[in-house]
Amino acid sequence: MITVKHLKSLNEQELPKKRSHFSIRNLIPTLLFASLIGTYLDLFFTGVGLYTFPKRPFPELFSINIFFPLVGLPCLIILYLYIIHNLSKWKKAGLIMLLSLLMAVFERYSETLGFLDHTNSWKHIYSVFGYSLYFIVIDYFYRWSNKSYE
Repeated sequence: MITVKHLKSLNEQELPKKRSHFSIRNLIPTLLFASLIGTYLDLFFTGVGLYTFPKRPFPELFSINIFFPLVGLPCLIILYLYIIHNLSKWKKAGLIMLLSLLMAVFERYSETLGFLDHTNSWKHIYSVFGYSLYFIVIDYFYRWSNKSYE
């Protein structure tokens, strides 16, 4: 019977494991930040009266649809950060504009389903600009919170 022994020289120097920049541990601060910002913006805009959420979970407790900032936004942000992670500045700008336009379309669709109701003074271009700024801030926060990994 033949047995194979490891060479001592191979065991002495193990290569350091390359850390992945995109991991759940690196995303947690950004996801919490994104959820907090989304929740506070919803609370602000419903408080001002620019929009309401007719259909929402726990209407006696929350004036906003708590599902979107706590579940929907983090899922969207994970996908967004995964895609934007290695893009150039121009491609990032294009993706941010595309996502912002899609979010405005999604708002219109959620209005038809009865989940969201805007006032007559609301223009959906506000959503495009707002989501563009939101995605830019989230990208900067993610890069700032993960500087030590780069």
